[in-house]
Amino acid sequence: MALSAPSVKVELAAIRMLFDWLVVGQVIAVNPASPVRGPKHSVKRGKTPVLSAEEARALIDSVDVSTPVGLRDRALIALMVYTFARVGAALSMRVEDAYVQNRRTWVRLHEKGGKRHEMPCHHNLEAYLHAYMEVAGADADGEGPLFCTARKRAGQLTDRAMIQRDAHAMIRRRATAAGIQTKIGNHSFRATGITEYLKNGGKLEIAQQMAKHESARTTGLYDRRNDQVSLDEVERIVI
Repeated sequence: MALSAPSVKVELAAIRMLFDWLVVGQVIAVNPASPVRGPKHSVKRGKTPVLSAEEARALIDSVDVSTPVGLRDRALIALMVYTFARVGAALSMRVEDAYVQNRRTWVRLHEKGGKRHEMPCHHNLEAYLHAYMEVAGADADGEGPLFCTARKRAGQLTDRAMIQRDAHAMIRRRATAAGIQTKIGNHSFRATGITEYLKNGGKLEIAQQMAKHESARTTGLYDRRNDQVSLDEVERIVI
């Protein structure tokens, strides 16, 4: 099976690292993979589907919050939108990772590579989290998962953490119910939040810090402000 250019580059990097380790251990004299060049691949725009601010707002407002499951889903979606959190970091949160500091609710995200990332909540997210946690009956010691699965039909939450497959199924179900045709996934809210932040005067370097990206170039891949510019220009073709 043929691999994509990014996959080839990742595997080649892994092979180089292996041979580097063998060189350091004096198993071999030189790294035979060093002169090998991978395929050229340059990306300036990410492929992640994004929502407009209006669509994101409509999706959040469409969730029926008369049940614990609805409150959970609204809080999870809002967390990913307002904190740019990866779904893995959101689902790995414990109850104690939503806490009050200086009269404001903060969230503690456990990002890739064991990195801990803390940031204050947007006022909407703060309200959604508190509403969910009050109804969910969060455990007193705070060690249980924040976002739990639900028992089918009963609609009651369990003590088991959601996994990414659960979140994706929930998001697709909620998007369909809200009449959103864009094929969004777990990562779409990260791109949506970053784009809206930058559209409203936010700085790329701050977005990078909030998203916990190593490089501003990576953050730039989530910036879809130019999509609207392109659409406006296309509409100039009046025929």
